[in-house]
Amino acid sequence: MAMQFYASPEQIMRDRSELARKGIARGRSAVVLSYAGGVLFVAENLSSALHKVSEIYDRIGFAAVGRYNEFENLRRAGVRMADLNGLSYDRRDVTGRALANAFAQTLGAIFTEQSKPYEVEMCVAQVGASAEDDELYRLTYDGSVNDEPGRMAMGGQAEAITGVLKSNHRPDMTLQEAVKVAVQALSTVGGEGGAARTIAANQLEVAILDRRRVGRTFRRITGAALTALLDGETVADPPAAERPDTPSAPTEEAHKPTSSAGSADLEGQQPEA
Repeated sequence: MAMQFYASPEQIMRDRSELARKGIARGRSAVVLSYAGGVLFVAENLSSALHKVSEIYDRIGFAAVGRYNEFENLRRAGVRMADLNGLSYDRRDVTGRALANAFAQTLGAIFTEQSKPYEVEMCVAQVGASAEDDELYRLTYDGSVNDEPGRMAMGGQAEAITGVLKSNHRPDMTLQEAVKVAVQALSTVGGEGGAARTIAANQLEVAILDRRRVGRTFRRITGAALTALLDGETVADPPAAERPDTPSAPTEEAHKPTSSAGSADLEGQQPEA
């Protein structure tokens, strides 16, 4: 009879943690931070079809680094959970904290019960009435969840990026200032000999949760608008006529969008792969 190799539970957990951490560190970084107008997501992403940043619900956004197929499965499950709770109860009952707890339970179960953990790190962000009311939750591969103080970095050399964010971030920044700080933090790592890099607009994925919007607050910043922000030009918000999710006159239905974050025309910009 063949003898099975024995490994202590502590060693198994250490091996799984090391596997997940190495996988996350190999990925490109993402930054999430609060600013005066909402919550900003900036991620290095060379693919225009596979998003690291997405919408989950009306005032809730999602960012992740690591293995795309793994965090995309989690994101889709989060969208379904949010839609189900919003339809069963009230849209206001869907919160970032509840979604973060659900993700944490799923990741914790996968980490302890399956032979291979998910190599992902995620952020669930909910925009509030002010920067002090914004909620940013960091979720790691083992199901740990932490409430972040208005800023966070994930993937790659996250500690070095976090140091730059801590020095330069202010909750009263404008969108232009917030994008500048986020890109500056991302560009401080990965250069030759420790030098800063230049990150082009087509290598970035940028989106915001706009606290001034009614209903669905998520929107992407792409193309000429993103280039103008990176060049230091002032970019005005689109007029109300170009915002189909913002009614011209408040009504009882104004806070109840009929479309879902899981629909084909996600965020009104481009379909998600």
